[in-house]
Parts: sequence; structure tokens; C-alpha cells
Amino acid sequence: MLDLPTVAFYIIAILLVGTALAVVLSRNIVHAALFLAVFFGAAAGVYVLLNAEFIAIVQVLIYAGAVTILVLFAIMLTQNAMSRNANPFAGQWWLAAIICAALAIGIIYAVGSSKMALLSANASANMTTAGAAGGSIVRLGQLLYSPFDYSYVLPFEIASIVLLVAIVGAIVIGRED
Repeated sequence: MLDLPTVAFYIIAILLVGTALAVVLSRNIVHAALFLAVFFGAAAGVYVLLNAEFIAIVQVLIYAGAVTILVLFAIMLTQNAMSRNANPFAGQWWLAAIICAALAIGIIYAVGSSKMALLSANASANMTTAGAAGGSIVRLGQLLYSPFDYSYVLPFEIASIVLLVAIVGAIVIGRED
């Protein structure tokens, strides 16, 4: 019998995968941006399930709010944003599929070989773990930057590189030829 958090996770996971595919496959760039907002909201739901309420709130405020509005303004202010085939790279789905497969293999390998995956089944990176005097924010800082424990510095820096690549891609797409 499945419990409520497991059912909620499966529903959110299906929503995440569906909206991510909709963002990539949508021919209308405004619809893709709106699907991106739904994706950010569903990602916050995963954080809530992981007892990381602070990250969930930041996800909703920063990404689902500010970043989505910024993307929508950028789309509306560029020329030809409302045309049917506004996404010039939608025809290169085969290249995107190869890159996504390579990234998926890398993520599966990283998760499978990480120190956290090798711990017991009862171990978790729960933000409310005992020993973190000061609450979940202190524990978050310890998980992100601790040189002695398992640290999330590398995934954090990889996320910053992905955001940098997204910014450069937006500049390339948005520039006038």
C-alpha cells in the first residue's frame, strides 16, 4: 500500500517530466515559458516533500516568480516572439536528445556512486537532522559548504554553470542579426 508522500511524489514527478517535455517540444515560445513556470512550481513541491521548506519558498519566489516574469518580459520585448515558429532550435531535437541522454547517464552515474547513495537505507540528507543547532538554514549551510561532511558544493557549482550557459544561450537567441 502506498502512503500519501509516495503518491504525491509520483504525481509531482509525472508533472515535472510532462512540463519539462512541454517546455522543450512547444513550438510557441510563450507557451514554453508558461510550462516552465509550472515546472518550477512542481519542483518546489519536491522540496516540500523533502522537508526543505526554505528551498521550496526560494524556488517559488525566485524561479516561479521572478525568473519566469523576466523570461516572459524578454520574450514579449523581442521581435517575432509571437510567431508560430519562434523557436529556431526546435528542429534540432535529435541533438537535444543526444545531449539529454548523455546528461542522464552522467546524473545516474553520479547518484549511484555518490557517498550519500552508499549509506544505509535509513540515512538521508534531511534538513531537520539532529545536531544542527539553529534550524534548517544552518543545516542547509552545512550541507552546501562543509569541507568535512558530504558537501553539495559540486552540484551547486554545476547548477551555476548551467544557469550561465542558459544566460549565454538567451543572449545568442535574443541578439539581432
